[in-house]
Amino acid sequence: MLDTALKTQLKAYLEKLQRPIELVAALDDTPKSQELRALLVDIAGLSAKVSLVERTDAGQRTPSFSIGLPGEPARIRFAGIPMGHEFTSLVLALLQTGGHPAKVEAALIEQIRALDPAQDLVFETTMSLSCQNCPDVVQALNLMAVLNPRVRHTTIDGALFQAEVEARQIMAVPTVHLNGAVFGQGRMGLEEIVAKLDTGAAQRDAARLHAKPVFDMLIVGGGPAGAAAAVYAARKGIRTGVVADRFGGQTLDTLGIENFISVKETEGPKFAVALEQHVREYEVDVMNAQRAERLLPADEPGAPIGVQLANGATLRARSIVISTGARWREVGVPGEREYRNRGVAYCPHCDGPLFKGQRVAVIGGGNSGVEAAIDLAGLAREVTLLEFAPQLRADAVLVKKLESLPNVRVVVNAQTTEITGAAGKVNGLRYRDRTVGAEHEIPLEGIFVQIGLQPNTEWLKGTLALSKHGEIIVDARGATSLPGVFAAGDVTTVPFKQIIIAAGDGAKAALGAFDHLIRTPEPVLAAA
Repeated sequence: MLDTALKTQLKAYLEKLQRPIELVAALDDTPKSQELRALLVDIAGLSAKVSLVERTDAGQRTPSFSIGLPGEPARIRFAGIPMGHEFTSLVLALLQTGGHPAKVEAALIEQIRALDPAQDLVFETTMSLSCQNCPDVVQALNLMAVLNPRVRHTTIDGALFQAEVEARQIMAVPTVHLNGAVFGQGRMGLEEIVAKLDTGAAQRDAARLHAKPVFDMLIVGGGPAGAAAAVYAARKGIRTGVVADRFGGQTLDTLGIENFISVKETEGPKFAVALEQHVREYEVDVMNAQRAERLLPADEPGAPIGVQLANGATLRARSIVISTGARWREVGVPGEREYRNRGVAYCPHCDGPLFKGQRVAVIGGGNSGVEAAIDLAGLAREVTLLEFAPQLRADAVLVKKLESLPNVRVVVNAQTTEITGAAGKVNGLRYRDRTVGAEHEIPLEGIFVQIGLQPNTEWLKGTLALSKHGEIIVDARGATSLPGVFAAGDVTTVPFKQIIIAAGDGAKAALGAFDHLIRTPEPVLAAA
């Protein structure tokens, strides 16, 4: 099952096990069970601390296996074969069950251990092996199961257990169920999951953050621009903080990165982890899972600027770098929000496998839309690509590839007017032919929106000058219309939204903010 190189790498990891672990498999005679058996035999053969037991258990999904300690009920289970993006989740589950410490802040570990639910917390995560958002959720819940005996977690490969996906009407991954009810969909970090369970966490967190002293430089946003700004600020020896909704930003939703100079090839989530690790090498106060809601200008030159968070806390700093990035742009038609995660999706790599053999549409004829259509053509029965303009806007090589696919239909001059559905999920799409005005309807099971990005600046309206597209207007140093406030990356008017440009932009903004600091004296406090 595992090639020689992967076995060698995994064997080195398993040497870190501090105690014996047991793999208990539920298998039958199907090819997938045989494939899983081969994987588990390979793993057990790499360490004397790993044992494999095969049992016939009608109460478990087949094929599946649990990871636990001998003689104790297992709290982690994989239903399917955790390869692809989930292989790292498997390795971490093995190591953490075997006593290898997790790289998580001690305070968060104690918060997980202190969770005191009225009943056991039984999580089930439906994922796809091609989903780059899923491993964060899987790994977070597995770690919680390791740390707290009241938590159990099963990871389910939706492509392998299609009947269950249909019965639960799961149309987006990851989808997490808690004790049988939907707990959440989409990427969720460990801090976010724990906060949803610990009802008093937000209030405690707000009090802790509100009490922090004034930063010299506060970076709002943790993508490539924010990470670069934090590193450059910290290297100046000033008090630096980063407040981020999710560290990594849009890179977390990026499948492959092949154009970041000096990094030949990597994946978005791995790149995001590297960003945070680099920032944490310095004395930077990283505040994750926090959303900025309001910018509070300084009362006088040099006085602190405030950033009010969603939990009510206010952070203060002598200079601010805003790098809140962008998000998927919506079509803005009836039915889109109603059927989001019910057939309307924005990540073909994540949710594409859920529509295997079905009819899907892609809205958007740029590079991202055409790439999505090409990817989906290998899974879906039919793919219809709708483009508003008279012709596709993607690179010629992509268009040529698209045109070679027999199950793809391209419709140009198409204005999407409505997304329709029934019984809680998408069943079609309506569009208007812009050349003759005729209305058309396409029966569908899935719709993937790929029409670009929208800057995350709603919280800044009325405080900073924004362009007609909602981007923060900046000068050559990254300065905004408000003294002491700088901005960088995809949230700004800087052209060409690329990771490498955002990183350089973040460094520039931090240097611009530092130059502002050294040229702006702090206000003199009045005598008591």
